[in-house]
Amino acid sequence: MDDSKHQALDRYAPETALTRLIRIPVRIVVLVVVLPVRMVWDLLSAAWHASDRVLLRPLGRGLARLADTLVLTPLAWLYANVLTPLGHGAAWLLGKVGQGVARLFTTLVVAPAVALWRYVLVPAARYGVVVPLVWLYGAVLTPVGRGAAWVFGKAWQGAAWFLGGIWQGIAWTFGLLWQGIAWIFGLLWRGIAAIGRGLWTVVTWLVTTLLVTPASWLYRHILAPVGREIAAAVEVAWRIAGYLSRAVGRGIAWLARHLIGVPVAWVHRTVGTPVGHFVRDALWAPARRAAAEAGRAARGALATARETVRQARRDAWRALAGGAVGARSGEPLGVPARTLGSTTTVPSAAQASETSLLGEKLVKQG
Repeated sequence: MDDSKHQALDRYAPETALTRLIRIPVRIVVLVVVLPVRMVWDLLSAAWHASDRVLLRPLGRGLARLADTLVLTPLAWLYANVLTPLGHGAAWLLGKVGQGVARLFTTLVVAPAVALWRYVLVPAARYGVVVPLVWLYGAVLTPVGRGAAWVFGKAWQGAAWFLGGIWQGIAWTFGLLWQGIAWIFGLLWRGIAAIGRGLWTVVTWLVTTLLVTPASWLYRHILAPVGREIAAAVEVAWRIAGYLSRAVGRGIAWLARHLIGVPVAWVHRTVGTPVGHFVRDALWAPARRAAAEAGRAARGALATARETVRQARRDAWRALAGGAVGARSGEPLGVPARTLGSTTTVPSAAQASETSLLGEKLVKQG
């Protein structure tokens, strides 16, 4: 409670001559020290935000996609298509093997052991050991034990009466002796306690007078004001350094805009744009139109060549197979004919003659 009261009083204490004396020099020194730190801090903060937007986020997304493509997708496929079927097969196989081993173990070990226990060991233990022991306990040991218990009981009662008398005498003697010793130690302890209280009072007064009071005065009147002024100076200097840092940043941005951005924009507007329009209109557009015309001409030439090859192939086939001269390009080819050696009609196949190359008649199929 005393400490909290002192802190509240120190917080709202009036200004002293020491406070007013050290305020301005401390703030100047702190401003000189804090200004480079604040500028470096602002520079690092701007660099961090720029690198985060330009480098770290795209890099993180790329690494995530790469990990998904190279690691997660193959692992998922491996798990779903390889490991899961293998696991199901191994589980089924182990289940079958376990069932077979369990049945074999039950047949070879468990059943003989149960039979041995039930039909050999249990009857032998019952009639060879338990029944004789029960008879011996009931007919011999029980009467002997009762007699021995009665004799030992009487002997214990006598010994207890004798030892009880001796113990009562010893306890009475030690009780008197202990009361005397306790009275003597009580007197000594009260004397020592009184001396200790006196010494503690003296030591407390000395510590309070020589240490606590000077330290409290030093803290309240020197250290606390100096600390408050240093904290306030650091806060004010940090704000002033922020204003200066932003002003320097705006100045650098203004210089960069007028020394780099404006000339580059002027060059782009007065030189790059006309040159680009000239290249687009005088070179690129004619070249594109010429390339398009050349492409159309090449496609037409290829189409003509393909049609010529198809017509030559049809004429060669008709010359070899016989028959009337076929239709020219662009004319209908008529009803599709059968292929050689088959009754199946194929629309794209050439019409075959009803006679073979040797003039023999074809045997009608079917």
